[in-house]
Amino acid sequence: MKHPVIPFFACAILMASFAPAQELEHPKGAQIYQKMCVECHGKNGEGVKDKYDEPLHGNRSAEALARRIARTMPDDDVGSCVGDDAKEVAAFIYDAFYSARAQARLAPPEFDLARLTIAQYRTSVADVVGHFRPGFDKPPGKERGLKANYSGLAIVPPDPAAAADAAKPADKDKKDKDKNKKQAPKTQFSRQDAQVNFTYGAGSPAPDKMGPDEFNIRWDGSILADETGTYEFIVRTENGIRLMVNDPKNALIDGWVSSGANVREMKRSVYLLGGRSYPISLEFFKFQEKSASVNLLWKPPHGVVETIPQDHLSPDRPRANMIVKTTFPADDRSVGYERGTGVSKAWDQATTEAALDVVEHVDQHLEELSGSKSGQPDRVEKLKKFARAFAEAAFRRPLSEEDYQHFVARHFDAVKSPELAVKRVVLFALKSPRFLYPDLPKEGEPDDFDVAGRLALALWDSIPDATLTRAAADHKLHTHDQIVVQANRMLTDPRTKAKLGGFFHHWLELERAETISKDPKAFPSFDLATLADLRSSLMQFLDQVVWSDKSDYRELLQADYLILNPRLAKLYGANITGEGFQRVSFDPKQRAGVVTHPYLLAAFASSKQTSPIHRGVFLTRNIVGMTLKPPPMAIAFEDAKFDAHLTMREKITELTKNTNCMGCHRTINPLGFSLENYDAIGRWRTQDNNKPINATTDFN
Repeated sequence: MKHPVIPFFACAILMASFAPAQELEHPKGAQIYQKMCVECHGKNGEGVKDKYDEPLHGNRSAEALARRIARTMPDDDVGSCVGDDAKEVAAFIYDAFYSARAQARLAPPEFDLARLTIAQYRTSVADVVGHFRPGFDKPPGKERGLKANYSGLAIVPPDPAAAADAAKPADKDKKDKDKNKKQAPKTQFSRQDAQVNFTYGAGSPAPDKMGPDEFNIRWDGSILADETGTYEFIVRTENGIRLMVNDPKNALIDGWVSSGANVREMKRSVYLLGGRSYPISLEFFKFQEKSASVNLLWKPPHGVVETIPQDHLSPDRPRANMIVKTTFPADDRSVGYERGTGVSKAWDQATTEAALDVVEHVDQHLEELSGSKSGQPDRVEKLKKFARAFAEAAFRRPLSEEDYQHFVARHFDAVKSPELAVKRVVLFALKSPRFLYPDLPKEGEPDDFDVAGRLALALWDSIPDATLTRAAADHKLHTHDQIVVQANRMLTDPRTKAKLGGFFHHWLELERAETISKDPKAFPSFDLATLADLRSSLMQFLDQVVWSDKSDYRELLQADYLILNPRLAKLYGANITGEGFQRVSFDPKQRAGVVTHPYLLAAFASSKQTSPIHRGVFLTRNIVGMTLKPPPMAIAFEDAKFDAHLTMREKITELTKNTNCMGCHRTINPLGFSLENYDAIGRWRTQDNNKPINATTDFN
């Protein structure tokens, strides 16, 4: 059930009430609209389901509308509305729906109720709870790798007594050996390991310090999750291990009991929020096994299995994050980026289940979060203080005395147990409209706390942190310069990068790229490892454009370089020296930003050949910014039905020559043909089917 402030049918009625004035000004245009356009666009321009869903609006001029109508409409009879007819109906549409007067008349209400999106809910909850774990959101330092603590039996220099023992009969009482073993000195030392990927064999981690028979190692630190999603952690070893991720008390992987016979591979997955560091610990021991080895790997979202790289590990030890695991109904993405505009029974139920999960988490960690212990004389006061602070964090502002009585005090008065009162406060706070609807109107002018809340939601999808809240309390979010200071500080937080990553994921339709599959016979070098490298290449390119000192958005569409490693360089015809990813320049006529990045070119292509239609649709919607309605009938591309000597451009031209198709393909085809110099995996080419490629197009 949708829940906009003003239902759409009310807008349609509003539009209809003004229609006669436009009909009087443009009677012929109104008549043509009713005859040729109303079937797809609706009587009042409100759109028609499964034909043209979007209401008529935009920023085209009447002249631009006339040209588009003459070129592409109506879909089922293109060319029947041209010349003066196109100008007349364009003038009517412009005045009725596009003009400043029409927009002012049909403007949405000043306040549009919007709930938290799924991402905003999860990050906000994590930060509300994290508010009581100081340092949980502290970005990792510059050091990389994990802190490793080693302990085991020390190396003892040989002495005559040892030699004598060695000469004793083999059946000497075993108790003597055990006694000597217990008396052997132990050694401990620490160091920093870049990764956890060691094969000790029958030897020791430190042959000059530690014996090979028995030793323990514990790696501690944090792991950075770049993006939100499911991470699979993998440990390979023939020895005993325990892995903790974001929970220091409960093992994600518990393989403490080992047979010691063969290398085992143990896997478990966990959902993590992007832009955050999580505490990680790996405990390892060898006891009586013939050999020892350990490898800590992961498979991040959209990635491949790999040893966790050094740049995602830090010796810093952050606090745990509270992550909501509830499944929510999808957010509305009908007009682009996800919005919290739909309120349904399923969404309400999901927020209740999530709130109950938080209640359980708070109850389990109440002593840690509240700083109080059961039986202490100030227990109740500390729990009241915690409950108030929790509600204030959720509401993004301090509570007035009246609010305190309503949201906190009355719960402590209503129940005998203060712990139960805390549960009720947490549940009521997270189900309150003040938390779920961050733009809920209030009396008076917006204040510093409103500014803080908007900044946090815009840059982090979350609530204000302690620094931002303090600035609001000190009235230091009043001026432009004060806001810029806080915004610049917040930009350096990994949460901002994670949010912007979500924008690029949507804009570039990267969910499509996640399903890339190429014919192994046509492209034998294009495997899962190559695909993961290409995704890393694109992500690093975006980082270079957005987060470098230059930070020039124009490079997104104009950059003449790619970020390649040796494997990709070989595949895409570049020469580089050294290992790792590095910037490689190309002929500016061959590469131009994200549009020509191989990852996207491969995503919008078939398994063997290019796909000008898919590429053209992507460019039309995501680069040019034009809307496309669903085709009146879907026509599958069947390569076998075409003359074997035709190029892909010739095949698509033949496939879409029907007048009904050309309403949209007049726009799609030219854009798609402009990328025909790139094959199905994004390599530059000059021929298709032994013919010179023609990538020249006329788009207007």
